[in-house]
Amino acid sequence: MLQTAPFIDTLHSLAKLLVTNFPEKYDDDIERYVNQELKLPNSHINQLLLAISMSDFLSEVFQKQPHFLDQCWQKLPTLGDCDNYKLRLNQQLQVIETEQQLFKILRQFRNQEMAKLSICQTLNLGSVEDIFIRLSRLAETLIIGARDWLYEKTCQEMGTPIDSQGNRQQLYILGMGKLGGSELNFSSDIDLIFTYPENGETIGGRRSVENHKFFTRLGQRIIQALDQYTDDGFVYRTDMRLRPFGDSGALALSFNAMELYYQEQGRDWERYAMIKGRILGADPQDQNVKLLQNLLRPFIYRRYIDFSVIQSLRDMKEKITREVRRRGLVDNIKLGAGGIREIEFIVQVFQLIRGGREIGLQHYELLKILPEIERLQLITPQQREDLQQAYLFLRRTENILQAINDKQTQQLPTNELDQQRLITACAEFTQWDNQKQNITITYPINDWQSFYTVLQTHHQKVRSVFDNLIGENDDEEKNQETDIWNDFLDEDLVPQEIEQILITQGIQENTQEEIIDRLYQFKMDLARRSIGVRGRLALTQLIPNVLKQIFSNHQFQALLPRILNIIDKIATRTTYLELLVENPQVLTQLIELCAKSKMIAEQVARHPILLDELLNRKALLNPIPYTDYSSELQQYLLRLPNDDEEQLIDALRQFKQTILLQVAAADILGALPVMKVSDHLTFLAEAIINVVVNTAWQQVSQRFGVPEYLTENEKGFLVIGYGKLGGIELGYKSDLDLVFLYDGTRTGQTIGGRKSIDSKQFYLKLAQKIISIFSINTSAGVLYEIDLRLRPSGDSGLLGCSLKAFENYQTNDAWTWEKQALVRARVVYGEQHLRQRFDLIREKVLTTPRELTQLKLDITAMREKMYQHLSHSKENEFNIKTDLGGITDIEFIAQYLVLAHAPKNALLTTWSDNVRIFEIMTESAVISEEVSEKLKECYTKLRNRIHHLNLLGLPSVTTIEEFKQEREFIREVWGNLLY
Repeated sequence: MLQTAPFIDTLHSLAKLLVTNFPEKYDDDIERYVNQELKLPNSHINQLLLAISMSDFLSEVFQKQPHFLDQCWQKLPTLGDCDNYKLRLNQQLQVIETEQQLFKILRQFRNQEMAKLSICQTLNLGSVEDIFIRLSRLAETLIIGARDWLYEKTCQEMGTPIDSQGNRQQLYILGMGKLGGSELNFSSDIDLIFTYPENGETIGGRRSVENHKFFTRLGQRIIQALDQYTDDGFVYRTDMRLRPFGDSGALALSFNAMELYYQEQGRDWERYAMIKGRILGADPQDQNVKLLQNLLRPFIYRRYIDFSVIQSLRDMKEKITREVRRRGLVDNIKLGAGGIREIEFIVQVFQLIRGGREIGLQHYELLKILPEIERLQLITPQQREDLQQAYLFLRRTENILQAINDKQTQQLPTNELDQQRLITACAEFTQWDNQKQNITITYPINDWQSFYTVLQTHHQKVRSVFDNLIGENDDEEKNQETDIWNDFLDEDLVPQEIEQILITQGIQENTQEEIIDRLYQFKMDLARRSIGVRGRLALTQLIPNVLKQIFSNHQFQALLPRILNIIDKIATRTTYLELLVENPQVLTQLIELCAKSKMIAEQVARHPILLDELLNRKALLNPIPYTDYSSELQQYLLRLPNDDEEQLIDALRQFKQTILLQVAAADILGALPVMKVSDHLTFLAEAIINVVVNTAWQQVSQRFGVPEYLTENEKGFLVIGYGKLGGIELGYKSDLDLVFLYDGTRTGQTIGGRKSIDSKQFYLKLAQKIISIFSINTSAGVLYEIDLRLRPSGDSGLLGCSLKAFENYQTNDAWTWEKQALVRARVVYGEQHLRQRFDLIREKVLTTPRELTQLKLDITAMREKMYQHLSHSKENEFNIKTDLGGITDIEFIAQYLVLAHAPKNALLTTWSDNVRIFEIMTESAVISEEVSEKLKECYTKLRNRIHHLNLLGLPSVTTIEEFKQEREFIREVWGNLLY
């Protein structure tokens, strides 16, 4: 049992405090008095000593409130002194004028009254029920006292809120949880919901404000008055998260808004919580009180017997079990197996199932409902007795624990002093019998082991009833690893708990801080979003699986932000959330692709419709043939109205993103080699160019008509692809190097439009429109970046020129580098006879004899210039594209070979892509087969690496050690050919 001797010094220090503060009543003889009284076992002083030995909080209150110590020194409080809270508090509130004074009165009143109840509890002057009922009444008095005082203050500042009939409106406060059930703990948080009857405006203030603003401001002031910590402590930790929409919802809602929310969006756990939703300070004659009660009752209590809630309660209980496990809560008398929460579940499941038909179950207080459940033969008399006795023993334990330091805890102590306090308090205490008469209950408790044995006996009896009535989920025994993330979206999950999860997952300490910050911010952002009931349900099912798969991937650090960004973008789009929930293979596919491609992750986040493409893995492994892109695009566009340019522009972008995702997925999954990837990307671009040109032609011709000399279906227009487009080597992020040419052998005016213009102007307008369609930035992004700098005269030249002008420029004015570019040029749009003319011009220019020494000088000078301007690699890095021994060197080698040897063999101008240029050079004995094969191998390897770096969203840079042999070979070939 508890040894009070260590607290005798505390008692003497309190005696000295009395002498100091009340010298007219006490002198140094008080020490002798204390010593004499301590020799009498049942003396008043010995009782006071026992009270302070059980509660450090009581000693602190005595230290801060000597007048209260004086009262208790003269006469210890009885249970009768713990009543009339409202009358006594109002007497003090009537004489104050400032909020600062209000804060002080509320805190001092609360602490003094709690101290009285601690004394009554220790000395068994009241039953367990007496104590928690008075704790609840005290809280209700303080809350309503603060509300009423602050209401008048707020009315003075903002006017008085009225309803549509001009009646003064009040703020109604729902007390939830143990406060609502009049079962408050000694150091409970209080859960509140604020509501008011009607929207409207205030009157009588300097200016009218909406009732919503008035009650929101009043609610904020009430929370501050109760929750803010001052020199006098706090009144109650106040939790508002049970209100509609939680932290993201309005602080105060009108009755209508409350009703609408619970009718349309109320969830099972909110029904469960609202069972104890009691209107605090309610006047039974207040019509608004009756209205609010009638509004909430249909949501809580169904008219039919509702067995659907059993699974919901099982899920809630499983969630609590995971929380206990996650937080490492051992010996938690509330949340552990057979604890207080399970007793509450047992009682409330019957309220939810049958409360609509059985009025006797529509009570707030658990101890009133247990006999009703027994009367309805839903539990046996023995089960009712077991639950009741366990509840009272656990609540006694809980209140003693919390009274020690006014600290909210349900955890059994590990220190010997607090264990002795529990042993003393629980061996014998008072409770009500069936007639609500106080009786003394004794337990065979004389040490910690015997206390623990009694406690475990109660736990086992509760768990037995719980399992019998509610049961467990079939999969409750799942491995902890599979459900470790299940409670991630819980509002009360804190960063420290996320850290514990990461430790369990084996995440290294040096990476934890960034991950914790990112996860917690994501969680808080989701909590503030208006997602809806279906969306929230989908998220709670989706997120655990998402996080489990992310942290099972060795690339989790890069993968986490990518996937969280996608979830963030689809959080309010329930269809996509449900797609991922109902099709787990899609989520697995998404994570696999996003782990290897930042580009895919960004595209899916920007265009969630792409998630549909992941439904069929077989289709991803077998993309449609690139030769079918043109017909596929035409079919895709058939669903659009003929004259809707905006829809067409979006559709082109969506088609591109869909094909891009399919190609990237096939690339990542190993179904496409690098050369085929480029083929797909190049012919996709060509299909889009074809539609863009035809669309631009249609729109320009509607306004200006067409050149008068054109025959039906003739356009007289060419689009030339240069660079990677011309070389059939497009990458994921390539732009399009284009040159626009027109026939030019005929000229004239346009006919058939609203305005006639010269044919040259027509083709200029056409080029401008093409560029506009490509470049306009919609919600779906830019179609392609267009580069026109390779046209004759570059940026200073016209957007389009005739074939004759192009030939003249290339023959007489083009620089060597422009002829190098022509090696990689080919027609990507245009009529056959014009294509042939361009090919002849290209062949003529490329086969023109040139002086080899000057050619080498020009090419090496251009290469050096590019290297100086474009290569910015660090000392230990290699830029695959621009550094020496990279892609540009290979391209220049191919271009040199064509320019140097085509004058003797026109067949060498046949191809525009590097691989086939090397092949034809071998066939023509310009280079050896060994050199050709090695150059193709180097080129393919380097391009493949660039592709995959693009997918990861990384620059085309690698370490200096990678591709070392390839670079040496390429520079060797360069030296042999160009020096």
